[in-house]
Amino acid sequence: MNRREFTQMLAIASAANIFPKTAFSGQNCEDKEKMYDIPTFGNARLLHITDSHAQLLPIYFREPSVNIGINEEDGKPPHIVGQHFLDFYGLPSSGMKTHAFTSLDFTSNAHKFGKVGGYAHLSTLVKQLRQSYGDNDRSLLLDGGDTWQGSATAYWTRGKDMVEASNILGVDVMTGHWEFTYQDTEVLENVEAFNGEFIAHNVKVNEDALFEGSPAYDEDTGNAFKPYTIKEMGGHRVAVIGQAFPYTPIANPKRFIPDWTFGIQAQELQALIDEVRESEQPDAVILLSHNGMDVDIKLAATVTGLDVILGGHTHDGIPKPVHVKNAGGQTLVTNAGSNGKFVGVLDLELGKGHVKDFRYTLLPVFSNFIEADKEMESFINDVRSPYLDKLTEELAVSDELLYRRGNFNGTFDQVICDALRKVGGADISLSPGFRWGTTVLPGQSITMEHVMDQTCITYPETYVNEMTGSQIKAILEDVCDNIFNLDPFYRQGGDMVRVGGMDYVCDPLGQFGHRISNMTLDNGTVIEADKTYKVAGWATVNSQAEGPAIWDVVGDYLRDKKQFSIEKMNVPKLKNMQGNKGIIS
Repeated sequence: MNRREFTQMLAIASAANIFPKTAFSGQNCEDKEKMYDIPTFGNARLLHITDSHAQLLPIYFREPSVNIGINEEDGKPPHIVGQHFLDFYGLPSSGMKTHAFTSLDFTSNAHKFGKVGGYAHLSTLVKQLRQSYGDNDRSLLLDGGDTWQGSATAYWTRGKDMVEASNILGVDVMTGHWEFTYQDTEVLENVEAFNGEFIAHNVKVNEDALFEGSPAYDEDTGNAFKPYTIKEMGGHRVAVIGQAFPYTPIANPKRFIPDWTFGIQAQELQALIDEVRESEQPDAVILLSHNGMDVDIKLAATVTGLDVILGGHTHDGIPKPVHVKNAGGQTLVTNAGSNGKFVGVLDLELGKGHVKDFRYTLLPVFSNFIEADKEMESFINDVRSPYLDKLTEELAVSDELLYRRGNFNGTFDQVICDALRKVGGADISLSPGFRWGTTVLPGQSITMEHVMDQTCITYPETYVNEMTGSQIKAILEDVCDNIFNLDPFYRQGGDMVRVGGMDYVCDPLGQFGHRISNMTLDNGTVIEADKTYKVAGWATVNSQAEGPAIWDVVGDYLRDKKQFSIEKMNVPKLKNMQGNKGIIS
């Protein structure tokens, strides 16, 4: 926090007399005094966080202005943005919740309300939410994964900083995704150091690896990790099943985890639910999922016996659970946003063998209005101390808001693409459609930490290759199908590959191979199928590239720029999307 931000925070606190109160009612009021004052209900409280992406400090994070739903998904969660989102949930058109859940008036609201998240502030809030509910044996803190990756310190400590932060926070159970992008031995070391339980029913050790002595939680079943856990909560039994990201070896390098297999495994999940219901006699069965919300909604309609799916991966902040009907009744599906920005609070009234009733609130974590937990704050300061000079290096200042999160290029994505082209001397650049990465306000210094927040993965190497126009189109078509395939089980949950130096037309309703058209270079020249182009990119999945790390490329580019504006945004022209409620026009 800089001097100006701190001064603004004190001014707001003084005027409203709310610093450092920790109080967020589920109502539509903007009373900061009652912001986190959740009435108790039922006899078991589940707290849910997910996709923090190793953001230990408070940040700015802009919600998407484009999150397209196709056909019957249009106008339904999670594919609603902006005013459509506010109308759907009956939220006010201005104020703190508008800022938390939408991108509307983001810059002015960010100045007004400050940063979100931060593990020290999150820790204070979690403690309050648990203590206000009574003894800790009546509450659980569940983490949906993508916790050990996403920052410079996580990269440099191989996720160990976040393991310790999770321990201090008191996470009881978690599952994973980007956790698996460290080497398998490092993953197992981190799981061992984690004080809670790491669960994932859908991660198996392959038969050859088992035969050769690769470690497994259960050699008979091949489970790499514990598939589920039973928690006693105030005299009731709650089963929590883990569902790790199904497409990890496809979306991320399989070479890091060669012995493990993944998948949605709906049939295996149904068998496990049935077994748990019969043998454990739980009063509730919860799926702690990293599928992505579209996949979770279909999964909830496919299997029976799940009371709730606490979901992650697609970073959707959903204020109210989606009620999904299935052959056995219904399942509630939630998603709790990302970057430490939200905490989901699910209070359950448990009866014998079933859930009688529930209350759910998704709390935005406004760090200006929550006192930092001293133990967590001290740990964060210690873990960052050796790296402060690198993290705080000021590279440049942008005249505009820099963000990522949306189906197509964000402004920070454009900076990365422009850097790749400039440094690599390329015609076109490609950058992955990741959904994590913090936001930088106009006029705010872009630090090396901001760049690392956008790019910090364990396979950061860049490349410059020759590609034909047809190869470039094939890449775009493949990723586009991943986003807009009619069957959610074939979606991997990211966004469209970002491009630099080229434009195209995209029809989300098109058939595979026919969604991308009219590809042109920035100068308007048509990209020809048989012509060769120089293409720069990074984050190769199938093999390791040989170029410098992407953060070094972007860092050098920004140091040369100092003060800049983005010259051109390479955002595609969309077809057949008139009136889509997943787009702010």
